[in-house]
Parts: sequence; C-alpha cells; structure tokens
Amino acid sequence: MYGSANEILKKSIQYIKGVGEKRARLFHRLGIYSVEDIITCFPRDFEDRDKQKRICELLDGEKAAFEGVVISQVTQRCIRPGLTIYKAQIADDTGTITGTWYNQSFIKRVLKEGEQYIFYGKIKKKFGYSEISSPICERADREQYKSLMKIMPVYPSTTGLSQNVFRSVMQNALDLTVGKLEEILPAWVRKEYCLSDINYAFSNIHFPKSETDLNNARYRLVFEELFILQLGLLQIKTSFSDGKEGIRFRGCSKEISKLISGLGFELTGAQKKVWGEIKKNMEEPKIMNRLIQGDVGSGKTIIGVLALLKAVKSGYQGVMMAPTEILAKQHFESLTSLMARHGVCVDLLIGSQPAKNRKDVLLKIESGQVDVVVGTHALIQDNVKFYRLGLVITDEQHRFGVRQRAALSDKGKNPDVLVMTATPIPRTLALILYGDLDISIIDELPAGRKPIKTYAVDGSMRDRINEFIRKNVLEGRQIYIVCPLIEESDAIEAKSAQELAQKIAREDFKDLRVGLVHGKMSPGDKEDVMLDFAQGEIDILVSTTVIEVGIDIPNATVMVIENAERFGLAQLHQLRGRVGRAGHQSYCIMYNEGKSRLSKERMRVMEGSTDGFVISEKDLWLRGPGEFFGTRQHGLPDLKIANLYKDIDVLKKAQEAVEKLLKGDEFLHKKENLELKKRINDKFQKRFEQISPN
Repeated sequence: MYGSANEILKKSIQYIKGVGEKRARLFHRLGIYSVEDIITCFPRDFEDRDKQKRICELLDGEKAAFEGVVISQVTQRCIRPGLTIYKAQIADDTGTITGTWYNQSFIKRVLKEGEQYIFYGKIKKKFGYSEISSPICERADREQYKSLMKIMPVYPSTTGLSQNVFRSVMQNALDLTVGKLEEILPAWVRKEYCLSDINYAFSNIHFPKSETDLNNARYRLVFEELFILQLGLLQIKTSFSDGKEGIRFRGCSKEISKLISGLGFELTGAQKKVWGEIKKNMEEPKIMNRLIQGDVGSGKTIIGVLALLKAVKSGYQGVMMAPTEILAKQHFESLTSLMARHGVCVDLLIGSQPAKNRKDVLLKIESGQVDVVVGTHALIQDNVKFYRLGLVITDEQHRFGVRQRAALSDKGKNPDVLVMTATPIPRTLALILYGDLDISIIDELPAGRKPIKTYAVDGSMRDRINEFIRKNVLEGRQIYIVCPLIEESDAIEAKSAQELAQKIAREDFKDLRVGLVHGKMSPGDKEDVMLDFAQGEIDILVSTTVIEVGIDIPNATVMVIENAERFGLAQLHQLRGRVGRAGHQSYCIMYNEGKSRLSKERMRVMEGSTDGFVISEKDLWLRGPGEFFGTRQHGLPDLKIANLYKDIDVLKKAQEAVEKLLKGDEFLHKKENLELKKRINDKFQKRFEQISPN
C-alpha cells in the first residue's frame, strides 16, 4: 500500500511495541487489527495545550492551559463509598480557580503548596466560581512540561484503553512506518495542489508540531482520500462503457408524444428537462449511466415509462427493478395501464410467484414475447435470460449495490442504465455516492399538490392528536403511525411498534381497524397487511420504517411519527412523503421527546421546509455524512478523515485533479500511475469489479 512499508503495515497490531494479547483485544473493539489500521485511525479531535491563558481569560466550557501557583493544601472529601473528591486553590496575578480531581489520591503527593505548575483541563464557571475539572498538571520549572503542553491528539476510546496508552502505541507505530511510506500521488499533482510529503502528513496528523503543521497534514490526507475515491468511481464508470458500443435508440417521437398527450396532465418543466437529457443519452452510441433524483411525488416514474417506451419501440426489451415486491407490483400495474394501449407487453417477475407462473414468464422474457419486465432481486438470478435487453431501470438505488445493477446490465449487450431515487441527496454528496453516474434532478412537484402541513409536538398533545386522527378516519381517510423500534427495549425508551399497535387497537381506537407491519414479519405477512391497507381495509397502519419505501396510498393523509428525534431529517422527510399523494390536504405530526438544542433545531427544519434537497443539506450539516447516509450500503470505501460537508472545497480540487489525470492516462497505464491503480483495486475490489486491465 505504501511502498516499502507495505509488509509492516499488514502486520498484526501486536507487532507494535507495547501491545500484547490483552491490549490487542481492546484495539480490536475499535476495529483496529493491523499496523495500517492504527496509523489510519486519525484523531477525532485535538487538545491545543500549547496556548496558555491567564486565569481571568478562561472561558466556561473550554479546555485550556494556564500557569498558576497552588495556594492551599489539597483537601479531600469522601462523598460516598467509591467517590472521593480532591480540591486545591490555584492562583496567578489575575485571579484564582479551584482544581478538582475525582478518585485521584496521587494528586496529594504531586501538588505542593507554594509551587508553580502548568494545568490543562475543562473550565467550569458559574456565579463567579471558577473550577478546572480533573486537570493534568506538571511542574512549571521542569523540562518535561514542554512535551505535555502541545497539540495532543484525541482518539476513539474504549474501556481499558486510555488516551495515554493509545498515544504511546500510535507513536511506536509511526516509528515503524514513517520515513518508509512512499508516494502514490504523481509529482505534478502534489506540486500543483501544494500537497505535503506523505511521511510529514502522517507524523503531523497524529502529533502536530504546530497548528500550521496540522492543517497542512490534514489537507494532504483529505485530498488523497477524496482523490482516490473519485478516481476509483470514475474508473468504474469508464469500465462500464470502456471499448463497448452502446445502443443507439430511435427517435420514436410520435409514440412518445402520443403517450404524453394521453396522461391527462402536463409534464413539469423539471420533468421535461430531465427527459431531454435521457432522450439525448439514449440516441447516442454511448452507454447511458444516469441517476434521476427527485423528491417523493415529483414524477420520476413517468420519465422511466417514456424511456421504456422508447427502448421497446426501438426493438429492445426494458426492465425495472424495485426493492420490494409490493412496490414492484405497483409499478407493474402502473406500467401496464400506461403502456398496454401502445402495444407494449408488460409482465411481472417476483420471488413469491408460483413456480408454473414464474416458468411461463421466464420463457416469454427469453423469447421476446415480453417487452418490459418489472420485478425485484429475482430479476438478477441466473435463469433470467432476455431476448434483447436494451434498458435497465432500478428504483430506489440506495437499496441496491453497484454489483446488483451491474449483474442486471450483464443480461443484455451494453444496455443503457437509469437509476431512480426519491432520497434527496445534496449534490456534493451525490457526486461521491453516485460518482459512477451522470445526475439528473427533478426539483419541481406537479401542479395541484398541496404542501404537507408539519407539526412537532410533545406528549401533552396526544389526546388532541388522537381526536384529529379519528376525525380524518371518519372523513374516509387513512393514517400511518411510525415507530423507531420493533419491540420493547429496556435500554432505549422509545415507542415499540408492537406495543403501540396493541394499545391503539385495544384502547385509543378500538372501534377502528388497526394493522401492524414491521421488519421482523415474513415477506408474505408484510405484503398481506400492506395490500389490506392499500385496499382500504385498514384505517390505521402502525409501522416501523419498512414503509419508508412503500406503495402509493393516495387516501393516506396523516403521518404520525413517534420519537421523531430518533430519525434523521432525510428519513423523516421520506416518511412524510408517504402522505400528500393526492389532492387532499395532508399532515405530518412528529412526537419529539428530545430536549436538546439539536433535537429542537431538527424539528424546526422539518416544520419550516418541504423541500427535500434543502432538508438533506441541513441534515448533512447537523449530523455529518456518516450518519446522514451510511456509505457502507453503497459499497464505498470508508472515509477515514474527509468530511464531505466541511471539505467540499478539497473535494472540488480532487475532482479537478482526477479529470486532468484521466485526460492524460485514462486507464492508468503510465509508470507514475501504477501504484495509484493498485491502490484503487485494493480499495474497491471487495465491492466492485476491478478496473479494466486493458
């Protein structure tokens, strides 16, 4: 991985001085198994002990260093068995502060009245009283304090593994590797983008000599991480179409116009724009790999229908893959009603089909009697063979891996690929998550859609909300109630879907029809309940987030979300999108039990906006990319140091550098790029096909 240090990096964590079998197990808890794992476990924070303040300058809540004289003896007070508090008064020429230590009896031996010390710790100030809690300290006249008072890394922790031990092991690991790490970035990239040496970067990201050194080191490592990620994704994108001629579909303008005019509504400006992009792609001899992003209800499906019609009228078959059987069935019904009048044969392929029916469908697909197939993961099985597959559409892409999309594409000869998602993703994050796709955005809702009225409430409003639910049911509407957990948990006080469904059915709405659906139910049972709800046989559906990607129920007008503080904003927005699908005024009511400032801010965001892209940007800012949209389900390598929100400027530079690199060496054949190619294969091989070796 890093040139001559490669063998050392792959060695067990126990190879490092100071790590025995017992300590290795503690590191394993943090996902650290090798030398490489530990040196790429970058600090989660830093304590800047280098800048000393005077006591009068200390601020409440900050961590700070100052020099002072101990002006009292250390007192000790036993609060209860197992808790003893030690205190000492400290002063400089600007004021006094109390030092407080918990169960640290050694402090009585260390601190001497009248002696000068350097202290570092967290400051507490209240009603004129100043305190520093459990500070580290060192005699001011000793040389050692210089090693103590500097920028110190703070690492992920686990019981039994102190920061001091972690730092010591990290220093030993760096001693083994730093100076031996070799560059993989070409010299021109390092020069043009002012990137520091790789050995300097690793030394100073862990133990920076100054703030400037830390910033330089972080910039280098963030750039490299984002550069590798972007380069890998673009190489995958290239490998999909490398040396392969795509399908040049016919214009089919008459058939397309006829279908659009028969819709009964006009396409929005955003839909027309996106269709124009797709139409252009399909008529070019290059393979299309395009993502359509659009909010819930923005009309992505009709764009997919137009693309399928174009493919069929050009003599090819099309396929649409959905993440659930119930969604596949809904797409099948929708596509059949839209396309049958245009002479297009649509069929369904799902796992729960009877064997005979399934066999008939497979024969029709292979013989070309079926023009469009709608289905689930069943579509990518080996026994599914197409007569002439030309277009692949996957709905709700984040439920599928890149390999699944590629497996479906492999069933045709270089078919075009269209991916649809209702998960609004900030453009910056989409460039990472879908870096192998071109991106189209439908950012306009159809005319006549009423904004969903959204309210964050607490438990005191429950009786009023229940009356509101009853009123809507009596008016003929249906209700969703969503809970974050499937069953009761002593550890987390949140509503259980099973517990809540029972309470609602027996107490709150015993005269109404209440259904329950959750992730632990069998697929068949889930399908039955959802179909009953779709057919109006259930008034209130209590559910976990399995309905986040659900069927279209135009009659559902109220979404109630229990413990809304436990959901991300993007997920809350997805849940809200289950209602408001018709002309009826719809509502989203979020029970928020969170007391924190962050929790209240998140609820305000939901109340104040129905724009999924605005909400997703805010979610990314509030929670960070890992929480917002876990990259593991996308099959992407983990980001160890880059922050996709804070490092957007570095991302842009890395993307620019990648484009320049590929212009001069598309397949990384040049000697200076061979290590890069190797690194990308190492990073992506577990999840993607390796880069074309051509």
